[in-house]
Amino acid sequence: MRILIIITLLLASFVASNAQEWQKDLNKSKEIAKENNQNILLLFSGSDWCTPCIKLEKNIWDSAEFEKYAQENLVLLKVDFPKKRKNKLPKEQQKKNDKLFEKYNTLGAVPFVVILDKAGKILGTTGYKDISPKEYIENINSFIPKKESAQKVFHRKLKLMGSRFDITVSAITQEEADVYIDMAVEEISRIEKLISSWDKTSQTSAINQKAGIELVKTDTELFDLIKRSLAISELTDGAFDISYASMDRIWKFDGSMKEFPTEEEIRSSVAKVNYQNIILDEKEHTVFLKLKGMKIGFGGIGKGYAADKAKELLISEGVVAGIINASGDMNTWGKQPNGEDWTIAITNPLNKDKEYALLPILNGAVVTSGDYEKFVIFNDKKYSHIIDPRTGYPASGIISVTVFAASAELADALATSIFVMGTDVGLDRINQLPNIDCIIIDETGNIHKSKNIRIKN
Repeated sequence: MRILIIITLLLASFVASNAQEWQKDLNKSKEIAKENNQNILLLFSGSDWCTPCIKLEKNIWDSAEFEKYAQENLVLLKVDFPKKRKNKLPKEQQKKNDKLFEKYNTLGAVPFVVILDKAGKILGTTGYKDISPKEYIENINSFIPKKESAQKVFHRKLKLMGSRFDITVSAITQEEADVYIDMAVEEISRIEKLISSWDKTSQTSAINQKAGIELVKTDTELFDLIKRSLAISELTDGAFDISYASMDRIWKFDGSMKEFPTEEEIRSSVAKVNYQNIILDEKEHTVFLKLKGMKIGFGGIGKGYAADKAKELLISEGVVAGIINASGDMNTWGKQPNGEDWTIAITNPLNKDKEYALLPILNGAVVTSGDYEKFVIFNDKKYSHIIDPRTGYPASGIISVTVFAASAELADALATSIFVMGTDVGLDRINQLPNIDCIIIDETGNIHKSKNIRIKN
């Protein structure tokens, strides 16, 4: 029960999933349409008394063909006028529906469909037609202007947050693309300053400096990031822990390590690591680390968060498509100018110069963690650079984890956590999370996948 409660609270904090649902508010529909570069299907219906409305819902809206089309192309907005008392709408919703009725349905017809662009401009209207879902989709498409493929793809590689970032945007000219990429760089730099423990003037540094002494008041953004981090710690039983920064660096992965640490050294290295000693005050937005010498850091979640915020900013500026690649923490939106999905290559952990999969990604994030870059070997056993913050020992048994989610922040944290939790526990947790999936490769090269992943070859 505890895990289910955490899952519910955690997912509510992250980017909304791509699951299609009927909206009830025009302004919210416009926001979603703008974010996803989609059009709006506005339906006027009498759901509990209008026979054609009921037929339309059964024959068209509920069909797999229409659901797939709507998922990719439309925001669905229903303006309903039920008559039965048990289905009566709240007064506020009734007022909203009446205003939309007056503006978009002067004929007073139901069912009546209006196709709007993302700004709310009418593209076309249609009523009830006893036709197939395919014919209905063709009818809707006839209203939507074909987009000129003036967009091109522009890239820039640079170093931010101590790591390599690849920023890709769809734009018409290089000058336009440069403006957008500069915006993304500025946003990522802002995030770095917010969460940096190296910058002595940052709030994160202040929290660490005051550990065991006094609480520190924070901005809402940093407070919420810490709060979400603690929720992930609960979800993963401490496999993810931002207080890992308190850890003594006894493991060296630069080739200089010659002896295996003693049990005492390992135990002492994590003595001050425990997310439960991070105390938050919701009302005052203060953070307090209970033990002197404690520190927090965002190495396991910060780049993903930066990718999310850069994507959010560019969408708000009207960039129709792009990819933010934060050193492997990737977040995409829109499609390529040719109409195809963005394709992401997943590195083969047994040969890092090759990929083992090419995957289409639509409006989502994918993060891969692997042990093929940094590791040590003692007594013929390979030890990953990913340390279990609960024990101080490196994670073992897994060589690669790829997580798919709506948010790069969440995917980033979960990819590291699965390494620590192991294959069985990791898959069990992922299978409890809606709209999140993963692929795990264990140390023997076997592939394990969450329940919604389908691998053809």
